[in-house]
Amino acid sequence: MDWTTPGIEEVAPGVHRIPLPMPTDGLRAVNVYAVLGTGSNTLIDGGWKIEPAVVALDEALATLDLSAGDFAQCLVTHHHRDHYTLAVELRRRVGMTISLGEGERDNMDAAYAVRPVAFQSQLKSLADAGAQSVLDMVRAVKHEGVDRHDYEPPDAWLADADRLDASGRTLRVVATPGHTSGHVVFVDDDAGLMFSGDHVLPHITPSVGLQAVPAVSPLADFLSSLARVVSEPDRIMLPAHGPAGGSIHERATQLIAHHETRLTDTAAALTGGAATAYEVARHLRWTSRSRHLDEMDALNQMLAVMETVAHLDVLRAQGRVTRTEQAGDPWVYAV
Repeated sequence: MDWTTPGIEEVAPGVHRIPLPMPTDGLRAVNVYAVLGTGSNTLIDGGWKIEPAVVALDEALATLDLSAGDFAQCLVTHHHRDHYTLAVELRRRVGMTISLGEGERDNMDAAYAVRPVAFQSQLKSLADAGAQSVLDMVRAVKHEGVDRHDYEPPDAWLADADRLDASGRTLRVVATPGHTSGHVVFVDDDAGLMFSGDHVLPHITPSVGLQAVPAVSPLADFLSSLARVVSEPDRIMLPAHGPAGGSIHERATQLIAHHETRLTDTAAALTGGAATAYEVARHLRWTSRSRHLDEMDALNQMLAVMETVAHLDVLRAQGRVTRTEQAGDPWVYAV
C-alpha cells in the first residue's frame, strides 16, 4: 500500500500512523502518530495546517472512536510547518499542549517575525555560492510564504535526555540537530521504537539546515546526530515521511555512507581547478535519477546548492579544501 494513502495503520501496539496530505508536488504526506494509552493520548508531530489535513485527521481518529479533543499533548520533532502548524491549530481548537526541542527557539522567533521573507538566509547563501541564476529563479517563484499567525511558541521546550509521559509510556528525548538546529527524536526504550521525524527517513536523504537562522555547519551536526543514533541500541523506525518499520541502524548507516561518498565526489569536483559552490553543484548529479542541476525546479536547485555548500563546509573543517572570500564576490573553493 502507498504510505500516503489516507487512513490509519497500527504500527505497534497502541501506536497508529496517520498520513496527512501536504500541498506540495514532491512530498505528498506527513505521518503523525497517535499514541494511545491510559488516561490521555498523545500525538507525535502535528501536520501542515490545511483543511484537507484537518479532515483526514478527524476521519482517521473517528475510526478509533476518538477525536482531537481526546489528545492531551502533541510532541513535535521540529519547527517546519508540515510538522508544527496543525499542532498550533489543534491547540486553539481543543487545548492540547505542544512541546518542541529547545534548539528551535531562534527559528521559532524568526517564524513569527513581523514580515518574514521566504528563504531569506538561503538567498544570501546562494549569492555567496555564485548561484545568481538560481537566486533569480527562487525570487521569481510565487511562494505561499509563512503566515506568522500559523506559529506560536510551544507550551514546553524539550532538552536532550528529557523523559516524557506519553499515554502511560515513557518517551526519551534525543537531540538530533542537522535537518534543523533543534530537531529531536522520541525514543520508547521499552517498546524499541524511535519516532524519527525527518532525521532518518526510509527513502529520502533529509535536507540539512533549511531554516531561517543559519547553523554554522548543519551537515557536521547531522552526521554527528546519525552517529549518535547508531551508537544506541537499534530501534524500529517510525519516520515522518515514508512507511513505518525497519531498522533505524540500517538506514542511519546508509545515510552516513551516502554523505561520505558525496564528500569524496564534492572534493573530486575541484580537482580541475578552483570553483564556486554553484559550479561544483553543476558538476555533481542529483536525486536517484542522476539529474543535472539544470534539470530540476527552482526550489530543488536551491536545496542542491545549499547541500553542496554544506559538504564543502565539512571538507574545509577536515582540511581537504580551502575557501577564498573577497567582498562582493562569490566564495571560491580549491583543493
